[in-house]
Amino acid sequence: MKLQAGAYELAFENGGTLIRKNGQTLYYNRRPMYAFVKTTLAVTEFFDRAYEEVKETDDGRISAFGILITPNGSWLSFLDVYETASEGFLISRTVTVLEKGAEDLGFASKISFVLQDAEKVRDLHCFAPATWYRDNEYARPYVTGFDPDCEYHLRKETAMTLPLFAAKSKKSGETIMLSRSKADVTLPGRRMYHFTQAIDRDFTAGSIGLSQPEDQTINYLYYGFPVRKKTGAVRDGITIDYVYPATDGQVGDRQHSYNIDYMMKTKSLNRVLHPMEQGFSDHYEVRLDLACFDDFYPMMRWAWRSVYQRLRDRLFEVDQNLQYHNNIEAMKKLARDYGDGAWGVPFSAFLPDADVDSISLQFGFVGQQPGIGYQLMDHGLRENDPEAFEKGQNIIRFWVKNGANEHGAPNGCYSPINKAFEPYPIWLRMSADGLENILDAYVLTRKKKEEHPDWLAFCERAAAFFLRVQNEDGSFYRAYEPDGTMRMDSKANTISIVRFFVQLFLVTGKEEYKEAALKAGEWSYANVYENMEYRGSTCDNADVMDNESGIYAMFGFLALYDLTGEDRWLKALLGAADYTETWTYSWTFPVYSDQPACPLSKRSISGQSPVTIGTGGGDMYMAACAYLYYRIYIITGDAHYRDYAEFIHSNTRQANDVTGEFGYAIRGLSWEGGGFADQELHTLHHWLPWVTYVELDPTSRLMDTFGAYDIAGCERLSQEEKEKRNRIYDDYAKFA
Repeated sequence: MKLQAGAYELAFENGGTLIRKNGQTLYYNRRPMYAFVKTTLAVTEFFDRAYEEVKETDDGRISAFGILITPNGSWLSFLDVYETASEGFLISRTVTVLEKGAEDLGFASKISFVLQDAEKVRDLHCFAPATWYRDNEYARPYVTGFDPDCEYHLRKETAMTLPLFAAKSKKSGETIMLSRSKADVTLPGRRMYHFTQAIDRDFTAGSIGLSQPEDQTINYLYYGFPVRKKTGAVRDGITIDYVYPATDGQVGDRQHSYNIDYMMKTKSLNRVLHPMEQGFSDHYEVRLDLACFDDFYPMMRWAWRSVYQRLRDRLFEVDQNLQYHNNIEAMKKLARDYGDGAWGVPFSAFLPDADVDSISLQFGFVGQQPGIGYQLMDHGLRENDPEAFEKGQNIIRFWVKNGANEHGAPNGCYSPINKAFEPYPIWLRMSADGLENILDAYVLTRKKKEEHPDWLAFCERAAAFFLRVQNEDGSFYRAYEPDGTMRMDSKANTISIVRFFVQLFLVTGKEEYKEAALKAGEWSYANVYENMEYRGSTCDNADVMDNESGIYAMFGFLALYDLTGEDRWLKALLGAADYTETWTYSWTFPVYSDQPACPLSKRSISGQSPVTIGTGGGDMYMAACAYLYYRIYIITGDAHYRDYAEFIHSNTRQANDVTGEFGYAIRGLSWEGGGFADQELHTLHHWLPWVTYVELDPTSRLMDTFGAYDIAGCERLSQEEKEKRNRIYDDYAKFA
């Protein structure tokens, strides 16, 4: 018996499964019924066996059945139904407890396939969104996939921005993907920050990944001692697994960072199981998709888009005009002079009362002071709001007058309390943030016949600093000392300053800026794009993969494409865009919350994005990209980019108090971010300036370029008109 999906055949032989292509077996499972069983000794054992009966049903599906009996006398019946679904297969499993052995407490099961040509984990390039990219070489040591010697590489799907795991053979390119079939996770019955072997009848999230287990159990006692015991399951090789309910791990434990002296390197392996209770039954559905790719990028794009199309959450309905003006009014209210002309907005404030917690004026990154200044100016001129324009201009004036150090580099953070700049490194990404916005403010006012040569001089002096420190290969370091000596030797942030140099060239016509941008672009093409080195853009995090590095790669490669029209920059742009998109929670699941004032206590978490790899949870930083993806849609004609642009423009707003229903003292603000991968909302519930900036920037640019605050309004333009307006550098530095 067999099912066919394109070139792939799913066959059944001797109670097992085989996946073939052109007669060659790629994947198999000789014993598809696999159970994890928790005993009264608090050890999870595992057992497997072949199906007893396989038959075709009248509607063309294949039904497989069997009973697995544990040594303690529990009887678990497995009923698996296989069918074709689109270009892949759907596997539906029901496990029922027929008899409970006295010493068995709980169970879980897995759907899995042995990867025929993989002898070790590094024979595969893997993809799990916001969790695992290629070999995960740019992840922290405790992130799944970093240590290839672990027996288990499983991650609960609620920590993934879409519930999928794909593995591509480096040798053949053959790719297998398992994903949850529907976005139907429910609330668990227990609230857990941490679990090792919890039994929860209401837990409905699974986990996905790889395993290469020994033929013995593994349970870690609280101080890290691994309990090993021979078990009844047989290991055939590396498998791709969907485990239900979830097993999380095996990964290095974070406790080492606390310098606790244990006698061994500890790891963690956390499980949830359903109760071994006579008559209890669970049911889950898994999609199996198969393809072949020459490279990681097309595999990642295929895997993401396949599941995105099926599980993407509904659009959140939001009045973008209202929310834009909420944000402007909030910044007008918060902006003030903190003494001696130090204009800006607070560094943080707790919600819902907008209780200001810290005053520190940061040039870019999470502070975004010049960025907020530019946005107030842009709004003030467009909508004739003198108060907004003047407050924004005052912010720019402060930085131009005081922001450069003696070497021309922009200082990072000013303390109005001490009336001095804080001892910050010169972060490349943070510098680019502020410099771009000061340059934009210069261009904005010059087009209105208002000259500010000192604003341009500030930008050029900073550019001279960075030209001096640019490496021969075109790269820049992640951070510098104030005098320009290297502070952090990673070069992965090089692309973040490219757009500034491109736009400074357009304003001044000076070739050295164009040359610097192109050299930095060449280095970034070979390393950031081709090597997937999207890491280190979050200045308060380690130099690991993150979503903001993808965003800044988009900024830089799009600027180079806008400047030159060369296809290679478009190729790199699309690679960065496809990578960055995978950092957005595009499906949804319910979470507990005991904070009724937080909008996410009542709304979907879709639209939020993890900050760094493997963490789950996150914030609404992807709001920054709506304008970018809409522009990419116009360039490529790919409707998926338009859909995604609208999704992040709308669903990121679920974290905002747009209409005042949550009682925020300042309407429209949003929390900075938090955790929810364990289905419980954890947040400090505070606002930082970047939160508002990343909503204002794409919204105002949609209006300035396409004449509307929302995607639907932009779409009213003809295709010809959209393409004309999308050539933004045609008029960027055109001064009448």
